[in-house]
Amino acid sequence: MIEEKKEIQDASIEEVVEEITEETAPETEEEKKDKKIKNLISAVILLAGLFGGSLFVDAIQMVRGGGFSQHALDKADVFEANGKTWVAFTQPMVKVQVVSDDTCEACKPDEVLVGLKQALPTISNEKIDVNSAQGKKLVAQFGLKTIPAFIFSKEIEKTELFAKAEPFLDKQGDSYAIKSAEAGFPVGKYINAPAISDNDISIGSTDATAKVVAFGNFQSPTDKKVYTDIITPMLKDYGDKIQFVFKGYVPATAVQGNSAALAAMCANEQGKFVVFADKLFATQDTWGKAKDAVPVLKGYAATLGLKAADFNTCLDGKKFAAQITENLTEGQSFGVQATPAIFIGTDLQTTAAKYDDVKKALDAQLTK
Repeated sequence: MIEEKKEIQDASIEEVVEEITEETAPETEEEKKDKKIKNLISAVILLAGLFGGSLFVDAIQMVRGGGFSQHALDKADVFEANGKTWVAFTQPMVKVQVVSDDTCEACKPDEVLVGLKQALPTISNEKIDVNSAQGKKLVAQFGLKTIPAFIFSKEIEKTELFAKAEPFLDKQGDSYAIKSAEAGFPVGKYINAPAISDNDISIGSTDATAKVVAFGNFQSPTDKKVYTDIITPMLKDYGDKIQFVFKGYVPATAVQGNSAALAAMCANEQGKFVVFADKLFATQDTWGKAKDAVPVLKGYAATLGLKAADFNTCLDGKKFAAQITENLTEGQSFGVQATPAIFIGTDLQTTAAKYDDVKKALDAQLTK
């Protein structure tokens, strides 16, 4: 039996085919041609069987121009072909749509993509222009606020990264957009401005072209300086030409800061936000260091001419507590990590900004 197998292995393909195709009866030319094709296929299958377990090129892949058999790939973790080294991963391929803007130098996603590939080497990215129809659709679908933005296919659910990243992922349909600002990704530029609601503290005209939204903390010395050096002169110089919106932005653990934010909204309800804010910033060290700031804040309301009973009811009942919580959530979605954070449209002014910087941004908004 061993000798018989060796004889078959040593035989050439032509000999095998000739043995299989011995004619036993006269055939037409068409029958001969058909039989020859069938016998060639049989010979290939026979030889493949004899060499089973080795690395060989599949017949179909050979016709198409090359490749490795699935049998071989199943056994290889790393192999080389066509000048490239291929590495096998157990994780699925995850498609990532990268929404960006070629006209924005700061919006290039390269740095983030390098980090993503290190954490998830099986990603395949597709670049989408934010101004394209597809880009606009994705912005609307996920409520994107910043670019570059990264949207993952559902296969990310099957990766090790998913469990760690899930708190920062927003699922819509079968896709996930990472909350870039909250996750700490670099912001190239903002493509949406903070929302303005009827409950927000608002000064100036709601019809104004230039919208200024400030996230602030009355207990912060930095906020006090910016309020004095930028916000106060801005309100004086621009008046109803702009709409200024103040959103109290303090963590829930900052007890005195929360009381001050609530008190400011109660004062705003009576049209007294500016005078009350002036008082809060001027006396930070007084109410900020008090064991309980509420009595102090009620005293300010009385001396500033507010209706004390209405103010006290508002403050004691924490009427605007939900709004303060919404401010915090919204600010975090824009990546606000410190106050003050001032948005002029979609342009974020840092704490290092000067009044001249703010004026320049405002004037640009007003000329649009």
